[in-house]
Amino acid sequence: MSAARDYGLDDDYEWPRPPVGGWTADDLDELPNLPPHTELIDGSLVFVSPQTNFHSRVIRLLDNALLAHVPDGLDVQREMTIKLDRRNRPEPDVLVFKADADTGPGQTWYRPEDVVIVVEVVSKDSEERDREVKPRKYAAAGIAHYWRVEQNDGLPVVYVYELDPMTKSYVPMGIFHNRLKLTVPFPVDIDLNAVERRR
Repeated sequence: MSAARDYGLDDDYEWPRPPVGGWTADDLDELPNLPPHTELIDGSLVFVSPQTNFHSRVIRLLDNALLAHVPDGLDVQREMTIKLDRRNRPEPDVLVFKADADTGPGQTWYRPEDVVIVVEVVSKDSEERDREVKPRKYAAAGIAHYWRVEQNDGLPVVYVYELDPMTKSYVPMGIFHNRLKLTVPFPVDIDLNAVERRR
């Protein structure tokens, strides 16, 4: 079976060939027929694997819970890219951003200075990106909070990090099983076991 067919494309589909120096963040909006949720990392296109049930349920849980907790002036979005720089436009699973950064229905990315929290739910094909590459890039761009979600026996475990502005790197703030309860950057209390329950 061809990779093109896995994405619902004809077998004779030609994958985009990068220009010399790689793609740019602006190219992501111009390239035709990209698979859903394509990211740009270091000038290279990254195609993600289909989501697992766990991945989808965790995104839904955090998206809904954060929407219920965010204070006025902030909003929540899932699977929207952040233009970190000319060669990097990752797509976190969930993000919290300044509500006034929403420019309308045609918007395809946010600026890092408008993002308050990025959340990545780790899957088998994204382990290195979510544990090493993306946190480094998010921190260098000045995004204050990074949450990484791992799976343990079918339940989410949330690793919470906060930016040290002096070193431009993340400092671990806690590992949360069963319940995610925080006061920074705003009060949050999320039952992580709810990922198992039907909505």
